[in-house]
Amino acid sequence: MRSIALLIAAICWFTTAPSAIGAEEAGGGKPDLANAQKIVSQVCAACHGADGNSTAPANPSLAGQPAQYVTAQLQHFKAGIRMNLIMASMAAPLTPADMSALGAYFAQQTPKGSSAKNKELAEKGQRLFRGGRNDGSVPACSACHSPDGSGIPAQYPRLSGQSAEYIYDQLKKFKSGERGSNDKDGNGKIMMAIAVRLADEDMRALAEYAAGLH
Repeated sequence: MRSIALLIAAICWFTTAPSAIGAEEAGGGKPDLANAQKIVSQVCAACHGADGNSTAPANPSLAGQPAQYVTAQLQHFKAGIRMNLIMASMAAPLTPADMSALGAYFAQQTPKGSSAKNKELAEKGQRLFRGGRNDGSVPACSACHSPDGSGIPAQYPRLSGQSAEYIYDQLKKFKSGERGSNDKDGNGKIMMAIAVRLADEDMRALAEYAAGLH
């Protein structure tokens, strides 16, 4: 049962950040927030909201996400490390400075938060999120995403404020290998290794609980 813990430890040893390009290197200095806001209003707002709070459950909220994490995901979409046809086309024209600035812009926005709708399901998710599985096959989600769901800057995303629908969909993608199978996505591989051990009800419960974190 130690296999999942050993896998995570090994990947974390070699992966100290989600991307080879840091925020300062990507942006070449102080991020241009004015330009980022322009890009957001013209491109990002339609799906993610002008302030990073998405109104569509299928689209993630970016408000309050760690800057380096957002930047890294844009880099991954552009490089084909993370596959999504819509996001690949959106990221294609972005420069490293643009991506760094967008990360900084969304990090400064205030997340509005979400709420759990199914109390029984959320209670099951809470046990798994905080303590993992008793046999050790699934680690506590809070170890990487923080007890309040705020995530660890530069490495692990904020789950608080996301819709349960989006979190569940991403867990399914990790389990199927649709997301995280690229060798350059170290953190994605961690999530794949965890998600394959989750039943569908586990994923729904975790998504429900995480959606209500503040």
